[in-house]
Formats: sequence, structure tokens, C-alpha cells
Amino acid sequence: MQAFDLKRMVLDEFPLEFLGEVVLRCVFTFIMVFIFLKMTGRRGVRQMSLFEVVIILTLGSAAGDVAFYEDVPMLPIVVVFFSVMALYRLSTLLMNRSDRMQNWLEGKPLVIIRDGVFDWDTMQKANITHDEFFMELRQERVEHLGQVRLAILEVNGAISVYFFEKERVKPGLPVMPADYVDMFEKADDNADYACSICSVIRTLQRGERCTCSRCGNTHWVRAFTNSPVT
Repeated sequence: MQAFDLKRMVLDEFPLEFLGEVVLRCVFTFIMVFIFLKMTGRRGVRQMSLFEVVIILTLGSAAGDVAFYEDVPMLPIVVVFFSVMALYRLSTLLMNRSDRMQNWLEGKPLVIIRDGVFDWDTMQKANITHDEFFMELRQERVEHLGQVRLAILEVNGAISVYFFEKERVKPGLPVMPADYVDMFEKADDNADYACSICSVIRTLQRGERCTCSRCGNTHWVRAFTNSPVT
């Protein structure tokens, strides 16, 4: 085999007419996946649970093979489609009848912020890092955790945020990008500081060093106190 053989790389030994068949196969697989999405009643990937994403990936893998492999017939993909749909319907029925089955297949909502600080037990058990959802908190117009009474990580990856009333806002860990936040090992002034890892708040005096009692971290961020934007 010759390296960088353009004829082999572009079309290999297939006739030029095979490209028309590829187009037909792509249209066929597109219609199959589109019908599946319509039948599940979902409008986008963000509205899907982990279980549903796995179903789509399974169907997509089969559809991808039939799209451009000439030795993969089209009828089996129809069988795959109906088999996956039957599995989806059966799983949905079981989840409607059993909360345990639903939690196992789709997961369950997780409280990640409670009363202005991370729910540390949840963060550790679920192996969640705050960088994963700080961007989404900013999109919800959150500036710091002290504004948040409750934040729930939904099974589809979305975050539901419930704010404190203005007069109840607490000092909190800012959710700004790292370039916009100064981090300290010792306090530069008498003020409230937030642990950069677990978000617990401590009042520190100028020059004071502190090890977080909850996570053992030694780096602190000046806590924000701004009220949420209405």
C-alpha cells in the first residue's frame, strides 16, 4: 500500500456512483434518528437524562455504520431502531412504577448548594468539582454563593437556582473566573473570606493564616456580599 495515495484516500476502489448511495443512506439514518427523537418527545440533548443519551449513542452508532459501509444492509437498522425504541418504552414503564429503578437508570437530583455554601457531602460523594457548574451559575446571574438559598443539579445536567431575598444574602464564595478573583494564604485585611474549595466562610484578621476545618484547604478568597440582580 502506498502512503498518501489520493485515489485510495478519496474513493478507494468504490465507483463514483457509490457516493449517491451514501447520500441515500445518510438520509435514511437521519430520518431514523429524527423519528426516535420525535417519539421520545424531547426537543434537545440538554433535556435528556444520562440514560436517554446512552440510547441515542447506541442508535447513532448503528446508524453511522449503515450510512457509509457498503456491506451493511439497511433493513437491520430498522430492526435496531424498533428494538431500541421497545427497550426505551419498557425502561420508561419500569421507571414510572419504581422510584428505585428511575434513580438507578436516570439518577436523581442533587442539592449542591444549601444556605450559601456547598453541600460538601454531596460534592464528595458525587465527585463534583465547582468548576463544572460555575459557568452555569453565572448564566443564572449568580455572582457569589451567598446569594443562593438552594441549588439543585438536575438529572439532565441543568442547575435549578433559588435565591435568598436581598436582606438575607450572606457573604459567599465568588463564582467569577479565576483571573478575576484574588486568592490568599493569609488575610490581607479584616474581612470575611471563603474557602476556595468547599466555600465555608470564616472571618479573618489581617495577616492571619487559616486551615479550613471542613476540607483542609489553606487558600481563601475574599467573600462577596452583593445582592442578586433582579
